[in-house]
Amino acid sequence: MPNIKIFSGRSRQDLSQKTADRLGQELGKVVTKKFSNQETCVEIGESVRGGDVHIVQSGCGEISDNLMELLIMINACKIAPASRVTAVDPCFSYAQDKEDTSRAAISAKLVVNTLSIAGADHIITMDQHASQIQGFFDIPADTLYADPAVLKWIKENISEWRNCTIVSPDAGGAKRVTSVAERSNVDFALTHKEPKKANEVDRMVLVVYVKDRVAILVDDMADTCGTICHAADKLFSAGATRVSAILTHGIFSGPAITHINSAGFEAVVVTNTIPEDKVKHCSKIQVIDISMILAEAIRRTHNGESVSYLFSHVPL
Repeated sequence: MPNIKIFSGRSRQDLSQKTADRLGQELGKVVTKKFSNQETCVEIGESVRGGDVHIVQSGCGEISDNLMELLIMINACKIAPASRVTAVDPCFSYAQDKEDTSRAAISAKLVVNTLSIAGADHIITMDQHASQIQGFFDIPADTLYADPAVLKWIKENISEWRNCTIVSPDAGGAKRVTSVAERSNVDFALTHKEPKKANEVDRMVLVVYVKDRVAILVDDMADTCGTICHAADKLFSAGATRVSAILTHGIFSGPAITHINSAGFEAVVVTNTIPEDKVKHCSKIQVIDISMILAEAIRRTHNGESVSYLFSHVPL
């Protein structure tokens, strides 16, 4: 594709490379380094004048450093000057904040504003943790969904998928699981959790029966994995024969791997929006590649085409 440039931040260089390969492009040359005082320095190593630039950087790892790196890369390309700069942030940075207490910040809105001020003309992300984030954008933004890839994995890897129940580990994911269940024509269930505080669950109630059925937990992200492990225990005690979990963003911080290893999951499936380096510590974790979805979204936006096809199809 002429006039398109793809650059990678340091958070997801392998995902960036896979995305560029699917588009038949070379990753753009960029040098990122730290000064002795730990300030980030970015140098774009090739001309982007008049180009349609896409910068892939996911909100993971050292999130604040990676976000700052993304902002500097956007600004460097914008003043080069590129004709359009798109931030491809599959796991959107600071998306877990919510104003549920007085004087709490809404960091996601601040991140959106900062990306725009840095010079981003367009944002591509995937499965935002809170749907209201879509209303924060004052510039064009496309939110992609892992649902088609999730359905594909279920049908290819679970032989009794026609007799399964898609389960949301909390009320916030009800819309997601009903969509997946309706597309696969299976039942869905819901668990209701009462959190003590962030990343800790006090009590959980299963709303629908799952006796003698395969249960598949579906959620947008898992951090310490306390919620999905509590949900798995509840499903087993309710009579589920097998339990798997499918998560778009596998953050797996703190005791997450210990929780997964001690739970009765048959498999915990994540996409590669976040580095899958913790897979080696847990044989239950499997990874779905979503580079083809990002690549097709980039191709379609570059050509001025709709991305709605990707809401129900996995590109080849």
